[in-house]
Amino acid sequence: MQPPNLYVTGTDTGVGKTLASAALLHALRARGLGAVGMKPVASGCQRTPDGWRNEDALMLQAASDPRPTYEDANPYALPAPTAPQLAAREDGVEVDLETILAAHARLAGLADRAVVEGVGGWMAPLADGLEQYALARALDADVVLVVGLRLGCLSHARLTARAIQADGCRLAGWIGSAVAPAFERREAYLGLLREALPAPFMGVIPYLPDPDPAAAAAMIDSAGL
Repeated sequence: MQPPNLYVTGTDTGVGKTLASAALLHALRARGLGAVGMKPVASGCQRTPDGWRNEDALMLQAASDPRPTYEDANPYALPAPTAPQLAAREDGVEVDLETILAAHARLAGLADRAVVEGVGGWMAPLADGLEQYALARALDADVVLVVGLRLGCLSHARLTARAIQADGCRLAGWIGSAVAPAFERREAYLGLLREALPAPFMGVIPYLPDPDPAAAAAMIDSAGL
C-alpha cells in the first residue's frame, strides 16, 4: 500500500515545483482519489483583505479536491520574498514543526493523498533548525524530485537524489521540468538522467508561458504514487 503523503522537492528554486505539485494533484484526482495540496512555509506573500497570501499556495489550494482552508494549506505565510529562514527572522516568526504537522493532519483527514511542496532545493532549510528531511520523515512521505532541465541539471539531480536517500527518505520518482525552452540537448540529458537517477521517470512538463496544472497533469505518470 502506497503512503498517503508525497513531498515534492526540486534541484533548485524556480524549477517548477509548484506546477508539478499542482499537476500531481490533478493526476491523482483523475484516478478517483481525493488529493489536497500544502505549502507549509511560503515566503514572498502579498497582503490581501483575507490576510497574507502566496501565489504558489493558492495554486495548490485551487488544484485540491476537497478544497482545504488557506490556513491549513499554508500555515506560515511570510511577506519577504527571500529564503524562508530570512523571511521568518524579518517577520519575527518562529516556524514550528508541530504546527505544520497539526495542519497537515487536518488536510490528510480530508483526502486519500496529501501533496506537500517544499522550498527551494532539498538542502534549503524550511526555517532555522528545521530541515526539509525532518518534515518528510515526520510525514513518512515519499519524495518526488522535480529536475529543472537545463545545463548543470545532471549534477544537481544526482546530488539531490543522493542527499534524499542519505537523509533516510524514499525517492519515489522524478519529473523533468522544461524551464529552459531553448535547451537544445534536453533529450540527451533526459537519457542521462534516466540512467543515473535511482527512481522511476514520471514524465516531462513542457515549458508553459501560462502554467496550467490540469494540462500538465496529462504529461506525467502518477500510477506508482
